[in-house]
Amino acid sequence: MVGIIIIGAAGLMLLEDYSLVNALYMSIITISTVGFGEVEPLSSAGKLFVSAMMLLNIGIVAYSLATFSYYVIDGKIFEQMEQQRMRSKVNALSDHTILCGFGRYGKEIARHLLEHGQQFVVIDEKKEKLQMDQFAEADIAYIVGDATHDEVLKEAGIEKAGSLITALNDDSDNLFIVITAKDLNPKMQIISRAHQARSRAKLRRAGASQVIMPEQIGGFYMATLVSKPGAVEFFSYVTNEMDSDIGFEEIKFSQLPEEMRGKSIREMSLRKESGVNVIGHRLAHGRYIVNPDPEAVLQPGDSFITVGSQPQIRALRTFLKR
Repeated sequence: MVGIIIIGAAGLMLLEDYSLVNALYMSIITISTVGFGEVEPLSSAGKLFVSAMMLLNIGIVAYSLATFSYYVIDGKIFEQMEQQRMRSKVNALSDHTILCGFGRYGKEIARHLLEHGQQFVVIDEKKEKLQMDQFAEADIAYIVGDATHDEVLKEAGIEKAGSLITALNDDSDNLFIVITAKDLNPKMQIISRAHQARSRAKLRRAGASQVIMPEQIGGFYMATLVSKPGAVEFFSYVTNEMDSDIGFEEIKFSQLPEEMRGKSIREMSLRKESGVNVIGHRLAHGRYIVNPDPEAVLQPGDSFITVGSQPQIRALRTFLKR
């Protein structure tokens, strides 16, 4: 449509010496078939040119209307607008989490990420899974596609992501995603779900930071409820499963302001500044020290595990961003 308007205006300016405004106006009223008369008398060449435009316009307008009607009636135009909106939303994310799979486990993961204010984007092949009433208000960023494909992970911003969780039902798909994600972003944290015990070692070798077997965790949880019910209930309480106000926060060495690096727990004054308590020290090689000494110092790759109320956790985040 735009092309035929430009061609028509250019032809009238060349053949009839019309001004730009008159040529555009004449071209538009000819294509729109509104029935107005000529702006200025046409020569024989001009009449032939305008006649050719009218004949050509019949096909162009018919095709344009048919295409537009298809997109509107079939919902394609709104679908494309929604896809563009999601692309813009995903492109704005940084250091976010990519969640592959939005089944039962994926929805539970999303719920917890939302509760803790974490930025994330969901990938699933089936769009109907992503349109859930329980997440309508959250306006979750999502991509409809196969997470095993490189281009889909790139669309989810894997180069800028801080972590990836793959919770698909097939261990081979999870393995493929782990390999691909590790290749595209070697520094990111990768957490994978596994169904079979033999898949755990393969996923770890492929680059997964942690491999979770839901059935194993569920069995351990139920058995522990028999032997240590009080301990399990307390753990559920502090992990917000029973509407607790208690939360955990991990302080990585890379998150510390320059002036706090090299300082001990005592010198950092975390309890004085925010109210949180340091209950664990994770060393770079993965070993944990429970209730670390007040003189403990974070080294590159280390992190402190802190516990406190939600207001205290928020105060800690503010303190570290000073």
